[in-house]
Amino acid sequence: MACAVARQLASRQGRGAGWTFDSAGTHAQAGKRLDARAQAVLLQRQYTPLKTRSRPVTMQDLDRFDLILAMDEANLVSLKRLAPPGAHSKLRLLLSFAPALGVLDVPDPYYGDQAGFERVLDLIEAGVKGLLASSSSWRA
Repeated sequence: MACAVARQLASRQGRGAGWTFDSAGTHAQAGKRLDARAQAVLLQRQYTPLKTRSRPVTMQDLDRFDLILAMDEANLVSLKRLAPPGAHSKLRLLLSFAPALGVLDVPDPYYGDQAGFERVLDLIEAGVKGLLASSSSWRA
């Protein structure tokens, strides 16, 4: 969900060409499709769901990207275990870019209902908007 939102919000701001977004997980089951509830929530808000399948984070991701965002503290800890110490500065929580929310973790909505996915999308939108607004503070 976050990747679809980031791509489209960056594109709407005319910044899509200068940014590369991808999605991977610390506990991803390779090849799994987007949850139908996530897809429905994205479509309701005019986002085009990505047609990619899930994949795990790789060492190449740590080299390739300037910034790697985790949805929650547990995923951030997993990323820090995977990453060499020199790459730790690239690792952040998505919601660290939306401090006014007063939360840092995006909850996993998988075991809940549609409302959980809607709440997650609210949080993702706030985090991505904050990321795009503050890009000069972390981009080289």
